Amino acid sequence: MKKVTSIVFALILSGFTVFSVSGQTKPVSDTAKMKKMKMPVQYTCTMHPEVISSKPGKCPKCGMTLVKKASAKTKPVMGKMKM
Repeated sequence: MKKVTSIVFALILSGFTVFSVSGQTKPVSDTAKMKKMKMPVQYTCTMHPEVISSKPGKCPKCGMTLVKKASAKTKPVMGKMKM
């Protein structure tokens, strides 16, 4: 009886150990990796959007000050408003 009790206790203890260790590590999704990556800032001319620079300055075509280019997720959606 003592041997059976000790085997059952050992199995229960090992089960708790396995489940407690497996809950500590979480897989990192691709989305989380992308959020951690820093996208380079780009500057563009408001009159000439084809002009792109990695640093602020003046547009070589018109001389206007370059502004930060908005990323795809911060661009406002233009469209018809429902009334």
